[in-house]
Amino acid sequence: MPDWRIETLTAERVTALAACHIASWREAYDALVPGHVLAGFDLERSAATWERRRTDGTHRLPIALAGDRLIGFAAATDTELEALYVRAAWHGTGVADALIDAAAPGSPCTLWVFGDYPRAHAFYRRHGFADTGVRRVDPFTLLPEQLWRRGPR
Repeated sequence: MPDWRIETLTAERVTALAACHIASWREAYDALVPGHVLAGFDLERSAATWERRRTDGTHRLPIALAGDRLIGFAAATDTELEALYVRAAWHGTGVADALIDAAAPGSPCTLWVFGDYPRAHAFYRRHGFADTGVRRVDPFTLLPEQLWRRGPR
């Protein structure tokens, strides 16, 4: 039995999700995303964005908890996996697998992933995603991204 669990995001945990999101970005993308971008995150603004997603009724927002500590989360609509983040200390524990299954359970969907992020590419490949060849520049980081797609399982 894992020492973590998956739950649905509640209003009481929105700020913890925002803090996890910011910390996860800083851990995962330290060598990829410019420092000024990582330093520019604002917890209050991030929490407001996640609260809008929580209440808009279009997102599935599973969270992973170890005790009362939020250690990861995912965000998905019916067609797109918009976010999947797990704190570095929990990489390789199955938390991300459980989150993707909760957010996008076997459904066809797309996601955008940084082009120069082989760890994420390997993870998404394992979950049935494939690079579509479509490219764009992420408007937030100005880094190249790739569109990946998973068909029905």
